[in-house]
Amino acid sequence: MGSGSEERAPAVVSEAGRRGRGSISRATGRFERYAVEAFDDGWGTADEDPPPLRTDVLPDKSKSIINKNTSPDVGFDRSINPYRGCEHGCVYCFARPTHAYLGFSPGLDFESRLFAKFDAPALLEKELSRPRYKPEVIALGVNTDCYQPIEREHKITRGVLDVLRAFNHPVGIVTKSQLIQRDLDILGDMASRDLVTVAISLTTLDRTLARRMEPRAATPARRVDTIQALSDVGVPVTVLMAPVIPGLNDHEIDAVMTAAAEAGATRAGYVLLRLPLEIKALFREWLAEHYPDRAKKVINLIRSMRGGRDYNPCFGERMRGTGPYADLIENRFLAACKRLGLNAAEHAIDSSNFRVPNNVGPQLGLFDL
Repeated sequence: MGSGSEERAPAVVSEAGRRGRGSISRATGRFERYAVEAFDDGWGTADEDPPPLRTDVLPDKSKSIINKNTSPDVGFDRSINPYRGCEHGCVYCFARPTHAYLGFSPGLDFESRLFAKFDAPALLEKELSRPRYKPEVIALGVNTDCYQPIEREHKITRGVLDVLRAFNHPVGIVTKSQLIQRDLDILGDMASRDLVTVAISLTTLDRTLARRMEPRAATPARRVDTIQALSDVGVPVTVLMAPVIPGLNDHEIDAVMTAAAEAGATRAGYVLLRLPLEIKALFREWLAEHYPDRAKKVINLIRSMRGGRDYNPCFGERMRGTGPYADLIENRFLAACKRLGLNAAEHAIDSSNFRVPNNVGPQLGLFDL
């Protein structure tokens, strides 16, 4: 063990112990005083395959559900995240460092030790019923995916959508899961009143790359099918290529945009790979494990767009990067959108019909402090 001020040991877990996961290590979070490293104690246990990593779901006891945002880089000022951590296991996920606040590893813990906000629908009902509440679009699932696998059992996202529909409250959803098709009944109804938009994250059409990079997310083909299913019930769909990773998936920009547009997407966006805090080490570990032949090239390209660093957190630059290669990516994206007619018009969203349902307001009024 070493003190928290020293270089962190990677705490790499054997392939058998992390099968089906994105990260290859349980790297210690930045707030922990000590880091733990596995070693052979001489009893032969190092040669034994550990059991597969199990997913544990713990209750999140948050007292509120709507998070406020002031970042100028995103187009919303409030969001809801039904879950902390994400079982999809996307190695690049910008939310991984948040697990360090909970005392867990942003690596394997982030995708196996999850927190669920079971009271989310009730908390939302209470917050929307407050007399001073002013409706604006709520972004759902922008930190961790609101349709990750555990949603199939817990149905927290569906409960949140039921509340939003009852209040005529607009919502924008981001997901990479085909599970959203389960809620087409709610989403189609909300779309008929201009209350919902959906962004489907489609990072690649390469099934092998997707499985390595996003091991428990839907396959690329199923995400394209999901775009079609949402479009068929009138839900406005954006395709979001996030992240674009230079030297790994940036050559697919045109192909991804084309597949999405043919399935019914009418808008598109992209985000350059971000490597803040612990993600920089986790991504390098993953890259060396799966793509050693191009790891150096990928990192050099990333640094060329981040002012010579792994990451530049400055507003206005962190989503797109700077420099010639960043300009090339942007120009290729814009050319694809122009050819396909993407982003020609804004998606309609209406907050003018917001109302507190008659069967909700009176009961909550006694407790609305």
